[in-house]
Amino acid sequence: MTSKLIDMNNYARKEHFDYFRTMQYPYAGVTCDIEVSKLLEYSRANNRSFYLTVLHAVALAADGVPELRQRINGEKIIEYSECPTSHIELKPDKTYCYCTLHHHMSLNEYYAQAEQARIACVSNGIEESGDVDSMYFISTVPWIHYTALVQPVAGGDESNPRFTWGKYEESTDGKIFMPVSILAHHALVDGIQIAQFYDNLRKEIEEYA
Repeated sequence: MTSKLIDMNNYARKEHFDYFRTMQYPYAGVTCDIEVSKLLEYSRANNRSFYLTVLHAVALAADGVPELRQRINGEKIIEYSECPTSHIELKPDKTYCYCTLHHHMSLNEYYAQAEQARIACVSNGIEESGDVDSMYFISTVPWIHYTALVQPVAGGDESNPRFTWGKYEESTDGKIFMPVSILAHHALVDGIQIAQFYDNLRKEIEEYA
């Protein structure tokens, strides 16, 4: 993973960047129902974790949008070449811990990495490891099929995108849909980039055909 500074003198969104940073809650969030039939079928057929299969697809989809790889750093913007994920893993006492994963690898390698990370993190708390600024924050609410979600953020210039999904449900035509949410700092991300993420996610899911 590498990073670079954005040239603020030639940054097209400089006015928007300055404007949204003045707001008390400078975040934009969307929830969309996404068809995940192919992901579920793949996970079941290969005895793989559906959660991790979704996580892998979401991370790759996000990496395809440069603005989601950008973070506010003082008066500057850092753009990462790729961003690891920090996702939650449920512990036996029903609390959770954070696990960090990289995703630019084969699925078999990814699942193996995830299992090692899960074993390591269950004995830890909610401390992050690695370059926290570079990460996507991932959570899930698998018990409910929701239509909207409000996520906690530190506020100010904290600009890690957050991705969350809920319980999948079968529609009347037999397709499986799941709510997927994104929350991003509006100083960096507009609606068009959020739409690009969802387009990328649908394309990633198509790869499981």
